[in-house]
Amino acid sequence: MKFFADLHLHSKFSRACSKNLDLENLNYWGKYKGLNLIATGDFTHPIWFQEIKEKLEPNGKGFFKLKNSDDEIYFVLSCEISSIFSRKGEVKRIHYLVMFPNLEDVEKFNKKLSTFANLSSDGRPTLGLDIIDVIKIVLDINKDAIIIPAHIWTPWFSLFGSMSGFDSIDEAFGDYKKYIYAVETGLSSDPKMNWRLSQLDNFQIVSFSDSHSPYPHRIGREAVLFELEDASYYSLLKALKEPDEKNRILLTIEFYPEEGKYHYDGHRNCNVRFSPQESKKNNYICPVCLQKITIGVMSRVEKLADRDENYNPENRPPFKHIIPLTEIIAEALNSDPTSKKVLDIYFKILNVYKNEFDFFLNPNDYSKIKNLVPEKVFMAIDKFFKGEIYIEPGYDGEYGKIKILLEDIEEQKEEKIIKKLF
Repeated sequence: MKFFADLHLHSKFSRACSKNLDLENLNYWGKYKGLNLIATGDFTHPIWFQEIKEKLEPNGKGFFKLKNSDDEIYFVLSCEISSIFSRKGEVKRIHYLVMFPNLEDVEKFNKKLSTFANLSSDGRPTLGLDIIDVIKIVLDINKDAIIIPAHIWTPWFSLFGSMSGFDSIDEAFGDYKKYIYAVETGLSSDPKMNWRLSQLDNFQIVSFSDSHSPYPHRIGREAVLFELEDASYYSLLKALKEPDEKNRILLTIEFYPEEGKYHYDGHRNCNVRFSPQESKKNNYICPVCLQKITIGVMSRVEKLADRDENYNPENRPPFKHIIPLTEIIAEALNSDPTSKKVLDIYFKILNVYKNEFDFFLNPNDYSKIKNLVPEKVFMAIDKFFKGEIYIEPGYDGEYGKIKILLEDIEEQKEEKIIKKLF
């Protein structure tokens, strides 16, 4: 069985999240996106956990379904946790995902965590505990829990963050490294960038949306296509821990890493964006305010990598970069991805396809929608599939800007980056 999975997202109880981020909307938009397995997110939040218990029903195999829904969409119990702690005199800040197969485990976990933090304050709780101490708590509850370091390159809160983390998996987890089966790339890196570190060779490379909205330009913007023996938590665990022909990763769907908020270095307030080479040339100092710039993902990868950028292993699943379909339509119409006119066209296209992922994974037949959509929209889709896009890399918390080239490419800025999608 094939499962498109987005296992990192949030609820309406997390900060800076849409009020529409509820289980019904996740189920609804997940269906149009093409997702089959969705994280509940935020199960540590008391009110959200109550909604999970009331609105979802177990399938008897560690997954859950929305009550009274016939959609083949499953949920897995999950949360993201932030740990801020001191180790060897240095402050570390790291985010990570935790998943359990049943409600009883979550109740035990939440009860334990409530002695360390106010779980009602945010859907993503912040703990003053060393991540290793949290792993001990998790494993004491259920040895089959899944723990995944989140967006491992983000500067401020991640495993390899330039301002927050460690230089190696061993340094971070020590003997507990054996309980980490996968790492999440984050929006500002893709698998190829992560392949450059030999220390990650024994870990699955996964990509999820970290969505703060249920709309299709957020949910599933990164996802993993799993082959699973059945719709069960333990098949998912097998695919991450000990993959085989029946339980494994087939493909990952990727954000263009340049579009991520921390791909390049720089200072947002000073409007300074540097490539790794430019940062080095400027001694990592902002020429405007003369303060140290925020070191982004690309520079951090360059520092820790022990392979060059052309390294291409044979045993890794393939990946594809996409731009969410509503964003392509919105770019063509100079509109918002959630506007009615954008969504009307989105649904017209999906009437021809099973879902959005089906649209992106069949690049050779998009001409059949030519007479269904405005000319500008088809032109943008055509340019996208030809790889004619313009990217201004994100930096210091500022998302990168991706433009579909609707005008002459020679009119674009000199710093354009053109990438072939297929």
